[in-house]
Amino acid sequence: MEELIGSVTPRVRQEDARTMLTLMRRATGEEPALWGRIIGFGTYHYRYDTGREGDAPAAAFAPRRQATTVYLPDGVGAHAEALTTLGAHSTGVGCLYIPRLDQLDPVVLEQIIASSFTAVTAGTFEHRAREGGSATAS
Repeated sequence: MEELIGSVTPRVRQEDARTMLTLMRRATGEEPALWGRIIGFGTYHYRYDTGREGDAPAAAFAPRRQATTVYLPDGVGAHAEALTTLGAHSTGVGCLYIPRLDQLDPVVLEQIIASSFTAVTAGTFEHRAREGGSATAS
């Protein structure tokens, strides 16, 4: 994990990644694991009506050059209200892009991550944001 974090430029993104490790451990109660170049916390199993199924990290982030990417498998729309008070960020369907961790409210970020983690690990999750289709978590 440290090899991945140490390879990221600029240096501020490395510092943000180390901070995210602590924040996400707190938010999830899980230890980090590498999923390629993504750092994940916990897992959940998803199954679509089409028969496609698999496992994915229940919470995750990736330190990238332009921004830290936080993956929200329940979709950013589930956190629309909290995002209004987060601070400097941009979003995709299931991703939160953070250019500088020091430019946002870490308490709000931790709440968003904890809420998303709880949603996908509670066994009642309906669908993944990325796929947009119907799925259940188990």
